[in-house]
Amino acid sequence: MTRPIEHDGVVFKRNGTKFWWIRYRDRDGSRRRESTFTNDWQEAQQKLRQRLRARDENVLDIVRKGESFTFGQWTDLFLENYSKPPVRAVKTHSANLRAAKYLKSAFATRRLTDITADNVELYLRERLHQPARFKTALGYHERGRLKPSTVHQELRVLRRILNVAVRKRLLPSNPCSGVEFPVAIKGLFRPHYVTWSEQQAIEGNAPRYLCNVVRIITETGLRVYKELLSMKKEQVDLANAVVWIPDSKTPNGVGELPLTSLALQAFRDQIALAGKGDYLFPSELSTTGYQYSLRTAWRLTLKRAKVPYFRIYDLRSTYATRLSAGGVADEWVTQLLRQGDSQVFKKYSQMKLKMQREALEKLNRQANEMTAQTVAAVPESGGSGTVLAQL
Repeated sequence: MTRPIEHDGVVFKRNGTKFWWIRYRDRDGSRRRESTFTNDWQEAQQKLRQRLRARDENVLDIVRKGESFTFGQWTDLFLENYSKPPVRAVKTHSANLRAAKYLKSAFATRRLTDITADNVELYLRERLHQPARFKTALGYHERGRLKPSTVHQELRVLRRILNVAVRKRLLPSNPCSGVEFPVAIKGLFRPHYVTWSEQQAIEGNAPRYLCNVVRIITETGLRVYKELLSMKKEQVDLANAVVWIPDSKTPNGVGELPLTSLALQAFRDQIALAGKGDYLFPSELSTTGYQYSLRTAWRLTLKRAKVPYFRIYDLRSTYATRLSAGGVADEWVTQLLRQGDSQVFKKYSQMKLKMQREALEKLNRQANEMTAQTVAAVPESGGSGTVLAQL
């Protein structure tokens, strides 16, 4: 029978050192001794309380392991092993690199376990007051303040980095989960619903390949860069009207996708337009062999069509919205989007309200007003009443 523990822990001084040490027992009863690396008694007591709290919550090993990493060290490991293709898309890795440069300037020397929600909120507030810097041929110059969406992207990257640390058991929890973004971001995550008239205007002013892209995404919901632009001709089965997706953002995205008649015709047109190469959207200027970006062509097409700018990715949201407005159950829409989380569907179908408003605008409020010119009395057999019949 183990001897009862008289004290949860003790703060003491060792001979030959200026730092306070702590002594406590683990959950299995084994004794632990650690230096607090501080000569302040109050800070040493706080370190002891943190250790005892971690022991009682059974996350002591995670905390001790996380203390061996600084944020800068872990960010470098994250960028090397969990951010580059094929783990993440090229654009995602570029966004991670941009945000990590500013995050490391604030948290690089801090240990992972020392980053708190208050630290993150303070960083966000400071960033929101910093000027935006632009690189020109004459050097950098400042103009205005940073956009809240830019700072919010840094928060998303920080949350992504720390989520992997939690998954690798370097942190007991992600401090970003307790952070509330200090500024309301107007229009964030609100996809644009493309009406049929807008789509026709866009297709009428777009190059042939971009016209096929618009038609394919609005009919299939394919991801623009991860799935469609890198697609090879061998992935398209015209005979069976399906397309094979071997690599996707989520495991649910891998598999066969059925095609509508409009999408099938768009694939036929693009295969004929692509020539003899392997890729559906080839590019001689790209090192990958296929088109890397549609940003310039998309912006100029919207300008010619006189349609306000919106992201080409919103065509995928239009696909989900049209399915939902057509009466397809939400569970099936989630499967057709090839998403693993049904909650993501809400983001893609936010514009269903707009479609409902468009339907209400077509309401004929004179449908029940029948004039003498359009209504006649028809005798009803077997009775003296009349039935109104519209001529």
